[in-house]
Amino acid sequence: MQRRTCRFLLAACMLGTAIPRLTAEEPASPDPYAHETPAQRDARMQWWREAKFGMFIHWGVYAVPAGTYDGRQIGGAGEWIMHQGQIPCARYQQYAQQFNPVKYDPDAWVRLAKEAGMKYIVITSKHHDGFGLFDSAVTDWNVVKATPYGKDLLKPLAAACRKHGIKLGFYYSQCQDWNHKGGSGNGWDQTQHGDMDAYVRDIAVPQVREILTKYGADTPAVLWWDTPWSMNRPRAAALIELLKLKPGIIHNNRLGGDFKGDTETPEQEIPATGFKGRDWETCMTMNGTWGFKSYDHGWKSTESLIRMLVDIASKGGNYLLNVGPTAEGEIPPPSIERLRQVGQWMKVNGTAIYGTQASPFKKLPFNGRCTLLRPGSGGQAAKASKLFLHVFARPAGGTITLPMANKITKAYLLADRKTALQVADKTITLPEQLADPVATVVVAEIQGAPEVGDASVGQAADGSLTLLAAEADIVGGTARLVDAGGKPNIGFWMDAGDTVQWPVNITRPGAFTVELTIACNPGSENSEYEIIAGEAKLTGKVAATKDWNDYTTVAVGTLRLAKAGKLTLIIKPLSKPGQGVMNLRQLKLAPQGG
Repeated sequence: MQRRTCRFLLAACMLGTAIPRLTAEEPASPDPYAHETPAQRDARMQWWREAKFGMFIHWGVYAVPAGTYDGRQIGGAGEWIMHQGQIPCARYQQYAQQFNPVKYDPDAWVRLAKEAGMKYIVITSKHHDGFGLFDSAVTDWNVVKATPYGKDLLKPLAAACRKHGIKLGFYYSQCQDWNHKGGSGNGWDQTQHGDMDAYVRDIAVPQVREILTKYGADTPAVLWWDTPWSMNRPRAAALIELLKLKPGIIHNNRLGGDFKGDTETPEQEIPATGFKGRDWETCMTMNGTWGFKSYDHGWKSTESLIRMLVDIASKGGNYLLNVGPTAEGEIPPPSIERLRQVGQWMKVNGTAIYGTQASPFKKLPFNGRCTLLRPGSGGQAAKASKLFLHVFARPAGGTITLPMANKITKAYLLADRKTALQVADKTITLPEQLADPVATVVVAEIQGAPEVGDASVGQAADGSLTLLAAEADIVGGTARLVDAGGKPNIGFWMDAGDTVQWPVNITRPGAFTVELTIACNPGSENSEYEIIAGEAKLTGKVAATKDWNDYTTVAVGTLRLAKAGKLTLIIKPLSKPGQGVMNLRQLKLAPQGG
């Protein structure tokens, strides 16, 4: 996996959940969840939503060269060395003779994940180099037949996960395969070129069937597809149909063929506002690579890892944090050190992560984040909520006043539940010293669900209405808020089904000139869109700018808002002929006639 190739994005699921049956009137679909009810989906996704934190493992033959080929350090992620170094298949396959993970201890790996506070593991059963970590009858390019080790690596890991109560998922590169004929991605070695349809039929489909059926009823709990470059609808349909072999399995949005999967998978980044209406998971490395690279020492600090976990949970997502073991089967010591330190924080503060929901606040009056347990969730009383305030730095004055209607009934440090903090209405007084310099968790108990007040954007003194990207609600799968040099915009709007919307309060109705500040790469212009505000509608077409970062303000036309009151203003794409709809920085309504 490499960031520039993986904008398509993780998931997991409750095994044993029944697959919904089709009625006589419903068309047949290869997707076992095509007709799933919301209740069925909630039951299937429950364990994954509560887990919040998992371990990604990128492991394979690429750990042998470990980033170096022919005496040269090869750029990019370690698992991409064959691609980046343009290594011929015959030469690359020789590395398998040196892949002998005699120090592999799956039980220790699982215990480490558990010690870190992780609830599930996803491992690369087959990455883009086509090498399988399992005993496959489909091809000899696997750990059992091509290496001196000669044993299935997934089987003992599945047993260890079962022993320690950790869910196990499998990553499978269904599209890119640089060593099997017809697989996508290898443009440098003619010996690998072939028929993509034959590759899917003869390699991908039977191998996915193997990994879905060889490791017990509970494994895999997750199937993690990747890079759907050449996966048209028929190819993807042949794979998604196999999910019926594992009722309840969760899979991500990187299969292709317009199958959305269960989860969004942002890579190496945390979306500013999460994904409204979609489960999502950020996958991230601890240094600069997924697969082991001997000379990559750019490790993230433990503080950064913990705060990223907190940030992701505060936006309603999961965190899949990667380790890249060596060819001998050892997880690098810096990874172990950091995971154990994260685990120490989680032992004290895990309650503020597991099973929580996104913060109800758009802005917080302190440096930190907020997670929430609503009434009835996570063992909560039917009429009480808990707000977990993850404080990164003690605010000036030492108090926090929450912007909500609810009164705080009780407050205390999660690390010291017996000592109550001083509370006055919605204000908490913090102790002089924070319990943890990385993130001190303050628990604020309230009655009912948080009432955070009116989030509507109102008109300015001159009657204008300025709607910023940072204040928008994004509904859909790909579009998300991007902080580009302190100027947030909505980017990656690659799905015409995504909409952008703002709650607004119109106090001075009338006719308004509508202006958009946008950017659009040449070749992606001419997307049509509709601006909807109550009964008023206005259509427009996107023009090209110099590139995706070249913003210009364009007048769209006139929108007539006849009535005062609250409404939702929506930008809805009608077509998307190019790569994306647009990058959007703001929308402005200027009153006409004075």
